[in-house]
Amino acid sequence: MSKLRPLHDRVIVKRLEEERVSAGGIVIPDSATEKPTRGKVIAAGTGRILEDGKVRPMSVNEGDTVLFGKYAGQEIKIDGEELVFLKEDDIVAVIEG
Repeated sequence: MSKLRPLHDRVIVKRLEEERVSAGGIVIPDSATEKPTRGKVIAAGTGRILEDGKVRPMSVNEGDTVLFGKYAGQEIKIDGEELVFLKEDDIVAVIEG
């Protein structure tokens, strides 16, 4: 895969697959599942540039597992892999542990 370096407060995320079996054991087909809203950060920019010219460091790092909005970001296919490009503000939480 090409090495990507997002600019400023942007993050590149690879979606993580969701469970395809319901709690009752029913297998859910691909056509009925929604796109996952969690993923692994594969690259993060240096941070947001503030009005005074200083840079606020990112709150997420490469390797973090994050939650983001269902319609957040822009999907782009690179080297056959679907990635989501988000602004740091689109990420709602980091999953720890």
